[in-house]
Amino acid sequence: MIRYNLRCERDHTFESWFQSSAAYESQEKRKLVSCPVCGSVKVERAIMAPRIVSKKGRDKAREPAPAAATTTTTSPGTEVAAPASTPLLMAQERELRAKLKELRDHIVKNADNVGERFSNEARKMHYGDIEHRPIYGEASPDEARSLIDEGIEVSPLPVLPDDRN
Repeated sequence: MIRYNLRCERDHTFESWFQSSAAYESQEKRKLVSCPVCGSVKVERAIMAPRIVSKKGRDKAREPAPAAATTTTTSPGTEVAAPASTPLLMAQERELRAKLKELRDHIVKNADNVGERFSNEARKMHYGDIEHRPIYGEASPDEARSLIDEGIEVSPLPVLPDDRN
């Protein structure tokens, strides 16, 4: 994970976490990174100093720092209190993740996990060798493409960050 200090076109500053610098760049290109104050998607990385903790300071670094209120200038002479901490995920992203988790939970509850036999089981059902039933499992990208080319309906389930932990 990497934390970036960001600044929008109206000079509001905020921070956000990303899986990697490539993830930030991808989200920025798709205009998914927006200012929490004004909603602008014209965002750029601000200059930031790396946080280096010496061996002596490690214990202090583990203690949570008190939240400091910051102010952001919106126009000459006008200051607006910025939130002490910015949400890591936009509300839409949290909602999407919740829906994807709900879908995954439904599939796990109502379908058979056939694991690495997924491609073979899907083919057998498609060609009428075995009875149709809901299944899920694992397939390589090439196997999935092959199934699709044969007219077999498959859909990948996205891996959510919580699934990796």
